[in-house]
Amino acid sequence: MENLKEFLIPAIDIKDGKVVRLYKGDFQKAKVYYENPTDIAKKFADLGFKKIHVVDLDGAKEGLPANIRVIDAIRNAVSCQIQVGGGIRTRKAAKKLLEEIGVDFIVIGTLAVKNPSLFDEIVGEFPQKVILSIDSKEGRVAVSGWLENSDYSPEEFAQSFEEKPIWGYLYTVVDRDGTLEGVDTKPYEVIKKFVKKPVLASGGVASLEDVKKLVGITEGVVVGKAIYEGKIDLSKV
Repeated sequence: MENLKEFLIPAIDIKDGKVVRLYKGDFQKAKVYYENPTDIAKKFADLGFKKIHVVDLDGAKEGLPANIRVIDAIRNAVSCQIQVGGGIRTRKAAKKLLEEIGVDFIVIGTLAVKNPSLFDEIVGEFPQKVILSIDSKEGRVAVSGWLENSDYSPEEFAQSFEEKPIWGYLYTVVDRDGTLEGVDTKPYEVIKKFVKKPVLASGGVASLEDVKKLVGITEGVVVGKAIYEGKIDLSKV
C-alpha cells in the first residue's frame, strides 16, 4: 500500500527534547513515548514514509522555537521531507529552519492571526514553503499553542489565504487531538468546499480505517498517538 505511505504523515511532538503526545492540546497531560526523537524519525524514514511532521511544543507555548538542536539532528538523520511547526513567529525563525537547517516546510498558525503582515512577508520570501496551520477548537481557530481562541471560523480563515503563495493547510480538530476517538470527516469535507489548495488532516485518528476514510477528502493525514499506542502498525501500511 505504497500510496498510504505518502498519505500518512507520522508526527513527532517534542517537549523538553523528548517525544510526547498531549491530550486535547493540554500541556499538563503530556505522555513521554521516546527519549530520543532522532531514533523514531529514522524508524519512520526506514519504513518508507515520505514526510514527517515535527512539532516543537515548547516553541508553540513560548512563542519561539525551543528545540532547534533536536530538529537539526532529525534533519541530518533522514532524507525524507520534514515539516516543522511550533513557535515560528519571526522571520528569523522561519529563515533558520528553512535555510540553515533545511526543513522542507514550516507550519505557521498563530502568526497568521496575530501579525498577518509579517506572515505575508514570510510567505512572500518563502513561497510554497509555508503550511498554514488551522487549529479548530469548539468551532473557532485556536492560537498560541491552542491556549487562546480567536473569532475566526476555520473555513473563512482558510479561504482568506487562498490567493497567497502558501503550500496549503494543516487542519487540526483540537477537540479530538490525542483522544483516539476516531476521525470525523465532516470538518474536512466542509473546508474543502472553501479552498482549492491541499489540506492535511489531524486529530483523533485511532486506526488505519480512519486514515483510509480521509483518502479522497484530504491530501494527507498527520498521525501521532495512534502510532505510539500501537493502534496502527506502520510495518503494515
